[in-house]
Amino acid sequence: MKTTAKRGFVVLLLVVAVTVGLSILGVRFATNGEKWSTLRANEHLNENGSFIAAGNITDRNGELLAHTENEKRIYNDSERIRRSTLHIVGDTEGYIASGVQTAYKTSLTGYNPITGIYSLKKYGRGNDVVLTIDSQVSAVAYDKLDGRKGIVAAYNYKTGELLCSVSSPDYDIENKPSAEEIEKNKNGKYEGIYLNRLIDGLYTPGSTFKIITTASAVENIADIGSFTYTCKGETIVEGVKVTCPRAHGKMNFDECFANSCNGAFAEISEMLGKDKLSATAKEFGFGQSFSFGNSETKASTFDLSDASVSDTAWASVGQYDTLVNPYHMLTVVGAVANNGEAVLPYTVDSIKTPSGYTVEKGTTESREYIYPEVANEVKRMMRNNVQNNYGDGNFKGLSMCGKTGTAEVSDNEKPHSWFVGFSDNEKCPVAIVVVVENGGWGSSEALPVASATMEAVYKSLA
Repeated sequence: MKTTAKRGFVVLLLVVAVTVGLSILGVRFATNGEKWSTLRANEHLNENGSFIAAGNITDRNGELLAHTENEKRIYNDSERIRRSTLHIVGDTEGYIASGVQTAYKTSLTGYNPITGIYSLKKYGRGNDVVLTIDSQVSAVAYDKLDGRKGIVAAYNYKTGELLCSVSSPDYDIENKPSAEEIEKNKNGKYEGIYLNRLIDGLYTPGSTFKIITTASAVENIADIGSFTYTCKGETIVEGVKVTCPRAHGKMNFDECFANSCNGAFAEISEMLGKDKLSATAKEFGFGQSFSFGNSETKASTFDLSDASVSDTAWASVGQYDTLVNPYHMLTVVGAVANNGEAVLPYTVDSIKTPSGYTVEKGTTESREYIYPEVANEVKRMMRNNVQNNYGDGNFKGLSMCGKTGTAEVSDNEKPHSWFVGFSDNEKCPVAIVVVVENGGWGSSEALPVASATMEAVYKSLA
């Protein structure tokens, strides 16, 4: 009887052990199955460390950007398109971590927790990814950037569809520079070559930050509409000189914004105080990162906790320690255009099986940055900028609203050149951000890039 009881106990222990083991295996499979299926050791998917068995990647118009042929990854025939879409499409080795070929690697294999990589065996490739970008628009932006470091990005501020994203420096994925070339290059040609500056970049914003300061003034200073200022070319704040490129003379609030007068905004920053200005920056998303597909953006920074009055004056015009991420700045102008609501940009429109069945549809989220009445007042002032300063001729038919920026970065380097803005034409609800690193004046360097890109967007959507 005791022997039978012992045997029964042993069997029970074995059953429990097997059950626990299967449970652990099930949990590990559910957690790691995707990783196991895409390991580099899997020769069905990889060759010499490169990912080759992915599905097709196309732009919004069906232009083929990447596909697999004879166990080799093939890219678009046009070098312009290959270069301009590089950081969105990505590489097969995973160096461009935010690129679709890395961030959506599992989806591209067609992996399914039930059927594994059955799709790959049946069709010879995984799932297809359709992007929101327009490769032809991206090529135009790439041409206008003309080899300079920086970022050009445009998106539909109503839907969140990213229409263009060009990051430079770049390379031709069909003729990739060797690791030795990249490592030993001394002139900065390949600096940050694997980074998508849209999501990984952080820049001093210069006068584009005056959008936030203006919004804060509209929200917090009751009679700001009657504000006037006489610019003599410089003003002294706590013994610190705040300068303008020239003496603007007497101006009202609209003219202070249009002329981007640092002295006027220094005075406005004293009227606001650093607490209110910081609160508005927080409302606009400073200090937060954003999801972009399966990646995260860098968080913009605005910290006045230890700032003096003169520091706050410089911060109000986009200098001091302020750093802005271009994706984030795109949402800022998108929110101004969209009654204070920021619809967040995304780039994967859909993921489909080789048979055409949609397994995933791109989605976005939105955040309320500012009140509609504040957004509409800033919009009106940005529209005035283009009409009476930059010129509607640069953005024909778009009812463009915009702000340039010239961001000082050091005594030994030219400033970063910025343009941010959006079309108020209901047929082209598109916002844009342009940064030309060490480019110089925003109006002479970034604005022409924005002009050509927005013209291409308008033609694309017409």
